[in-house]
Amino acid sequence: MPSNEPESRPAPYADDPRIHHVDTRTLRGLAHPLRIRLLSALREFGPATASGLAERLGESSGATSYHLRQLATYGFVEDDPERGKGRERWWKAVHMGNTFNTSTFLDHPDAEVRGAVGVVLHEVATTHAQELNTWLGTMHEWPEEWRRAFDLSDFKLRLTPELSTELAERMQELVNSYRDRVPEGTEGSAVVRTHLHMFPRPTD
Repeated sequence: MPSNEPESRPAPYADDPRIHHVDTRTLRGLAHPLRIRLLSALREFGPATASGLAERLGESSGATSYHLRQLATYGFVEDDPERGKGRERWWKAVHMGNTFNTSTFLDHPDAEVRGAVGVVLHEVATTHAQELNTWLGTMHEWPEEWRRAFDLSDFKLRLTPELSTELAERMQELVNSYRDRVPEGTEGSAVVRTHLHMFPRPTD
C-alpha cells in the first residue's frame, strides 16, 4: 500500500506495527517482480513452502527459494517454525502490508533507488490489472449475491495535491474501518480486494 503522503504531515500507518515502512535499503530488497509476487502470495494465502509457492506462481522451486531468502534478509518474510518439519522450510510474511513515500524515492539522487521504486510501482499496477481481469473472467462462477456486489467505477475530479492526499487518506480510513468486522470462516464471506488508484491527468 504505497503512500504519497507529504513529509510535513504524519505518514499513514505510522503507528501500525503490522505495516512495514520501506526505506532505501529494503526497497532494493523488494524491487524484483518475483519477490513482490511471493510476498503478496504469503500475505494473501498464508504460510507456504518454496515448492508450494513455486506451484502456485508457475516458477521453479529453486527461484522461489532463492528470492524468499532474499526477502528474509531484508525483513519481509521469516521462518514459520510451527509448520516446518525436518528439512521442510515454511515461510510467512512478517507484515500485512507496506507503505512508503513515493515522491521521496522518485526524487532520490541515486538512480538505482529511482529505478527500484519504478519496478515496485509497475509490478503493483500489473498485479492489480491481473486480479481484476481474473475476476472478470471468473465472475460467472460466483453466487449472484457476489456478482451484484462487485464494483468497477472511475471518477473525474478537479483537485489540488493537498485535496488529493486528503481524499486518499479518507478512502483508506474508510476501507480500514471494515477490517476484522467479519470473522474468518463466516458463511457467505470472502476475501475482498479493493484497489485505490489516484493520479492527475493533462486536460488537453
